[in-house]
Amino acid sequence: MLVTIGIFLMAGLAEIGGGYLIWQWLREGKSIYLGLIGGFGLVLYGIIATFQTFPTFGRVYAAYGGVFIVLSVLWGWGIDRKTPDAFDWIGAGICLVGVSVILWAPRH
Repeated sequence: MLVTIGIFLMAGLAEIGGGYLIWQWLREGKSIYLGLIGGFGLVLYGIIATFQTFPTFGRVYAAYGGVFIVLSVLWGWGIDRKTPDAFDWIGAGICLVGVSVILWAPRH
């Protein structure tokens, strides 16, 4: 389970970080080099996600979507300095419950 969580976290940081750097380039007028590094981060995200051991693409990406939401709230808080409100935390918690159901529900 720790490996699964670690892969989700690494993929999330690569995707959010990559998207953030591209945002900085295109929306904030920062250097194109940030955009290029961001593009590399997004490619890296796509590669990292393939290391999950779950057998289906759809299930991995659906679960990752919930992890991405939680990491996005944390990124906004830590990097953008936008403090999440109670509804952000409640929504993130609901997403983690959904991730748990998708990944670890008993299946036959």
